Amino acid sequence: MENFDVAVIGSGPGGYVAAIRCAQLGFKTVIIEKYNTLGGTCLNVGCIPSKALLDSSEHYFNAVNKFGEHGIKVKDIKADMEQMIKRKAQVVKQTCDGISFLMKKNKITVMTGHATFVDAKQLDVVDASGKSNRIGATNFIIATGSKPSSLPGIEIDKKRIITSTEALELKTIPNHLVVIGGGVIGLELGSVYARLGAKVTVIEYMNAIIPTMDRALGKELQKVLSKEGFTFLLGHKVQSVKSSAKQVEVVAESSNGEKVNITGDYCLVSVGRKPYTENLGLDKAGVAVDERGRIVTDEKLQTNVSGIYAIGDVIKGAMLAHKAEEEGVFVAEQLAGQQPHINYRLIPGVVYTWPEVASVGYTEEELKESGTKYKTGNFPFKASGRARASMDTDGFVKVLADSDTDEILGVHIIGPRAADMIAEAVVAMEYRASAEDIARICHAHPTFTESFKEACLAATANRAIHI
Repeated sequence: MENFDVAVIGSGPGGYVAAIRCAQLGFKTVIIEKYNTLGGTCLNVGCIPSKALLDSSEHYFNAVNKFGEHGIKVKDIKADMEQMIKRKAQVVKQTCDGISFLMKKNKITVMTGHATFVDAKQLDVVDASGKSNRIGATNFIIATGSKPSSLPGIEIDKKRIITSTEALELKTIPNHLVVIGGGVIGLELGSVYARLGAKVTVIEYMNAIIPTMDRALGKELQKVLSKEGFTFLLGHKVQSVKSSAKQVEVVAESSNGEKVNITGDYCLVSVGRKPYTENLGLDKAGVAVDERGRIVTDEKLQTNVSGIYAIGDVIKGAMLAHKAEEEGVFVAEQLAGQQPHINYRLIPGVVYTWPEVASVGYTEEELKESGTKYKTGNFPFKASGRARASMDTDGFVKVLADSDTDEILGVHIIGPRAADMIAEAVVAMEYRASAEDIARICHAHPTFTESFKEACLAATANRAIHI
């Protein structure tokens, strides 16, 4: 039996980053992955392939709807779904191959198979052929991620009633895609097919889309997506979903009891994800889980069993790849005796629709509920010269700052390149910058980020220049 300093279970962003950082710090490290490719859900059937399809569909949408305005004349434009899927697969392969290279570069042992705890110091790793290998480790990092959730009474057949995994492999463009869930996954994948010409109906139980973000973002995004072929049924509870060979039938009920029947080609169930901890042998190791199946950890991300840690989607908190990455580094550096830091309030959230949506810090709803005195600065992209030049004038930047100290408490952006723009807000808030600080910093012209400066100016005695 081979022994390691650290054994990482799961090779998604949290797991592979944890393994690399452990190796950099001098630990003899092994990473165990159930499937034949590294990268976990994010790289194989999540973040990376969905962004590849989002980019392809955005190019098509612009060619059909915007190129003429730019003076680019094209005709007979067709969406080649087969080529889009092929390109997506190439992007996934290149990315996953890159992780394999990093494992070799950092001299990390890679084992393929399902890992199960024998006890708190040993794992059995069973490969696809049924062969078992036992390993030991001083420390374990559980990074097994999550899998799609469903709703009671809905049977996902992976043919007509599908999850995000199957939605990334459709061979034809649906005439009508029904999406259950108005969160990030449903809106992103709905955007892919809406841009390609599909009718998309989103059924959401809450009375707003992306309901965990600042409500102003959801309202603006709903307005924009409605112009792109989306229909929204908010405040509706799904009663049943039935499939046949060529269609699905969904019955939903509004808050006032009115029933709606929707017929479509496919039904995408995107109601969140749940921790993937089945058959890990957590009971044999003595590791505790909560009522939602999440592994319980302390402030050091250690479980109730010494030497066993957990990160990413299997523990509490946002199910985000970058959150898992930060936690992987956090655990590795603690094992090396360092004092790492994570501010969970400053982990940004992003929706990769177009316009993009990005948010960090407190929402306005949270500040109101807590009784915090705050001030608001808004700047619309329609007032941005750079946004007008690129025809991306939907959306705004919203800054929330403390009324007394002017410290930035939250930044919420919907607009072009919001996913990239939010990084400046995160840096500012990590250093507890004031709105005045950002307002005083010179931003290059013309750029989208000038809008962040203008919103900060608006938050400081309404000093925005360009509105």
